[in-house]
Amino acid sequence: MGDVLAGFHAAWEFESDSVLIRYERGIRTPKLFQALGERRVPLEAIAGVTLTPGRRGTVVLRVEPRPGADPLMEAAAGQLKEACDPYRLVLPAEREVLAEYYADELRGLLTESGKTERYLVAAPEAPLHFKAYDGKASFDGTSVSFRWFWTGASSAKWKAGDQTFPVVGLGGVEWRSPELFDGYLRLLPRDASATAAVPAVPQADQDPATVVFGLGYGPVHESLPFAAAVLAAVRERGAGAPVPVPVPAPRRDPADIAERIRHLGELHQAGLVTDEEFSSKKAELLAEL
Repeated sequence: MGDVLAGFHAAWEFESDSVLIRYERGIRTPKLFQALGERRVPLEAIAGVTLTPGRRGTVVLRVEPRPGADPLMEAAAGQLKEACDPYRLVLPAEREVLAEYYADELRGLLTESGKTERYLVAAPEAPLHFKAYDGKASFDGTSVSFRWFWTGASSAKWKAGDQTFPVVGLGGVEWRSPELFDGYLRLLPRDASATAAVPAVPQADQDPATVVFGLGYGPVHESLPFAAAVLAAVRERGAGAPVPVPVPAPRRDPADIAERIRHLGELHQAGLVTDEEFSSKKAELLAEL
């Protein structure tokens, strides 16, 4: 086809074997779109096409990805707000006839349906990182690391130490939107045995395999692409690999503990930490010795 259909926040280029979606940049464009930049969606990844009335004199052209085709949508698990759906193209109502033309053309090219055996839409590329409420999450393509913040991490996470999880030991991720009260990103271990008993899952703030979101921490446009990239790497590299047990980082060097206590004292003197917080965090740090 080779034509371009431009709408609000994105432009779709229709090619013979795919749809190339380029997202605009600007203060009105959802941050998730800006983070994604552009995405190539192969026709084999599309299950269907719809054109429906939108709000305030608009129409919405949408392609429906096949289940399992896109790690971003799999990680989102239906939690994305409609305005942040990367498969929607919003157009002025006067362009409805043109949009219907492209919808019909696309429908005529679709030949696949049902769940895919592999991801067909590329995940965001590593390295990726973002700040959660209780730690910094980093992904280099082969392993995920959590480095805890003393200002947000629970004592359970401090005692466990900073964590590193090789992709080959993971079975997936669980992303709960930061727009919910209890948002988080949890790394799921790959079971060594299908018959093994499922252990009780600890609360997110107590689980060293989970980072917790908060106001301004772990926003959708940072944490969801991160989750999608990890999920794609798990599927690509994790199948059939041995299962290593994540090993907590060793206890911190006394000099590092002393430096953290000194910094904590400075914050306390500046009035940024209460007496209670100072005593509690100092005790937690001393417990690391």
